[in-house]
Amino acid sequence: MATWSNLNLQNGASPLMEQMIFFHDHTLMILIMITILVMYLMMNLFFNKFINRFLLEGQMIELIWTILPAITLIFIALPSLRLLYLLDELNNPLITLKSIGHQWYWSYEYSDFNNIEFDSYMINNNDLLNKFRLLDVDNRIILPMNNQIRILVTATDVIHSWTIPSLGVKVDANPGRLNQTNFFINRPGIFFGQCSEICGANHSFMPIVIESISMKNFINWINN
Repeated sequence: MATWSNLNLQNGASPLMEQMIFFHDHTLMILIMITILVMYLMMNLFFNKFINRFLLEGQMIELIWTILPAITLIFIALPSLRLLYLLDELNNPLITLKSIGHQWYWSYEYSDFNNIEFDSYMINNNDLLNKFRLLDVDNRIILPMNNQIRILVTATDVIHSWTIPSLGVKVDANPGRLNQTNFFINRPGIFFGQCSEICGANHSFMPIVIESISMKNFINWINN
């Protein structure tokens, strides 16, 4: 989860989020190099004494500063496209979870099992013993780690957004529409998210909590 004074991204808990962090670092390094080069050239222009009263054109330099940015953009675009296609890929999901956005809570249905559905509300401040304020819920999503999971997202009233930063998942929940995505949790833990759409006054009080456990414990939870 996010902590105070942490300017970095949260640690990735899924392969897709790790790839997004790698892409972020890759692009940031390119931006830093461009910024340093441009600042260096500007400082040189300001403080040198060179003049050329007869300079009319410079076709070679024009060619260079047109081609170099195009090549730089290719180095950003190719990893970006690869990541976009990876995010859309569905690889034989083991479990399907359906998430329905309401004002101002989430409902969940485990479509592969009979009669497993529940509402998930943010915990009241008076019941916060050993809980996380504004982030924890009364009914957490329980999912097995090391398995491909598909999530179907919709809403009943306004547009919401089902978002878990550490898993690299952000899906809009639109009324009358079913969106889907997939994720793979590669370690046990508790992962927090919130509605990230401006869907109304209380959208920031729609937290999402996933508890990742082993397959054996997940089967016991389903049976109980």
